Amino acid sequence: MKFLARYTEPIYSLFRFVLGFLFFFHGTQKLFGWPGNKPPVAFGDLMWFAGVIEMCGGAMIALGLLAGFAAFIASGTMAVAYFKAHAPGGFLPIVNKGELAVVYCFAFLYIAAHGSGLYSLDRIFKRR
Repeated sequence: MKFLARYTEPIYSLFRFVLGFLFFFHGTQKLFGWPGNKPPVAFGDLMWFAGVIEMCGGAMIALGLLAGFAAFIASGTMAVAYFKAHAPGGFLPIVNKGELAVVYCFAFLYIAAHGSGLYSLDRIFKRR
């Protein structure tokens, strides 16, 4: 829609923030059991490392602090999550419940290519 073209950067920043924010909470759930009633995963377990990437990467992506780098790592993490946890359950993501991992993977790949954007901590630090 052409009338939204002038809002490309604010919409991208909102997209980056929301995705990072949601991803952050996937990490806190794994590491601390919050939000929700899930027990934390064991320290050193593969899921624990995924939780660290999700929490730290999610915060960096949301804030626009080295978001391209963090999103690249997060994208790879979601690809591994899909193939390790979901793909054995069937070929299609709708069947194996891996849609969220696929969407995160490709959304983070887009953020990795685009970078932090105009409304980000990277931009603030670059000005100084």
